[in-house]
Amino acid sequence: MLQAKDALENGEVPVGCLMVFNDEVVGKGRNEVNETKNATRHAEMVALDQLLDRCRRHDLDVSAVCERTALYVTVEPCIMCAAALRLLNIPVVVYGCRNERFGGCGSVLDVSSALLPETGSTFKCVSGHRADEAVEMLKTFYKQENPNGDRRKERYLNFHTMFLSFYLQCLFPVLHFLPSFSQPLKEGRQEGRSFLPSFLPSFLPSFLPSFFIHVYHIIALFHPFCITFLIFLHFQ
Repeated sequence: MLQAKDALENGEVPVGCLMVFNDEVVGKGRNEVNETKNATRHAEMVALDQLLDRCRRHDLDVSAVCERTALYVTVEPCIMCAAALRLLNIPVVVYGCRNERFGGCGSVLDVSSALLPETGSTFKCVSGHRADEAVEMLKTFYKQENPNGDRRKERYLNFHTMFLSFYLQCLFPVLHFLPSFSQPLKEGRQEGRSFLPSFLPSFLPSFLPSFFIHVYHIIALFHPFCITFLIFLHFQ
């Protein structure tokens, strides 16, 4: 849990783990994704690297060590980490809360027990150990501002999201309203008279409906491109 707290204090997703062999910690890690700009530097991968490095330094057999090593981690390993644990034949994984988005031990995929030939051995999973603490740390992380976020990008996204909302709620209905002017205006011109809708104030200039019609045709012309572009930006 201390590793997870350290990750949280350093702007990382608060996940930490320990690898224990013969009652001795042979590897420990926390998320280092933001720090290293490397999406694979999950807590489990950091701890596995330490375990492998220890085996090399002490001339230990990796398979023999891994087959007797237990992993304790605050959050269910993701699919990538679960696959790595399986390939190295880690026999047991004890984790806190479930990983509903990327979990590889049953929440999304069950890499731990699936029948996958030539991909290591299955491993036992024990869930729920100090799960409440793990969940609270995750909530704390996701409530705070991402220190690695681009504020300019956030302001840009907020602006075009607001504009998209304005476009859909205000300008888009105009496309369905203004055509009601078009036909009476054309008929009025053909008969040599002006046309001003009865619901418009009488003091408004007579050219105003014509102006709106021209605006409508311009909007209608570019409408498909505008809406496609705005939606594209919204989901970037």
